[in-house]
Amino acid sequence: CLWCYTNNTCIDYPVRSILPPSSLCSLSNARWGVCWINFEALIIAIAVVAGLILVSIAVCCCYCCYCRRRSRRSDEEEERLARKREERRLQSLQRKHERKLKHDEIRKKYGLLQDSDNPYSRFENE
Repeated sequence: CLWCYTNNTCIDYPVRSILPPSSLCSLSNARWGVCWINFEALIIAIAVVAGLILVSIAVCCCYCCYCRRRSRRSDEEEERLARKREERRLQSLQRKHERKLKHDEIRKKYGLLQDSDNPYSRFENE
């Protein structure tokens, strides 16, 4: 039902067109279904709701893409930090081994190097 306030008549809604033609009734005076739903207000409300839905979907998509890109960056950053950490650990082990060799040479030079077969032998003063 299409109610027209200009001539106070109820007209069958023209289903062939989405909006009623202005020859039947102008949009500002047309009411849809029940008499209190203004056609202009209904069109504006539907447009606003559809616009909000589209904007929210666009924002969600952009946010998801941003988060995905950010998580990729953090994964790459984490891998890079893990590689650097491993390199530092290997360098530290290498320096530790070099220090041990140097200390063993000094101990050997002064006769302080203990027998590796029996590391718990008694120290004897001569």
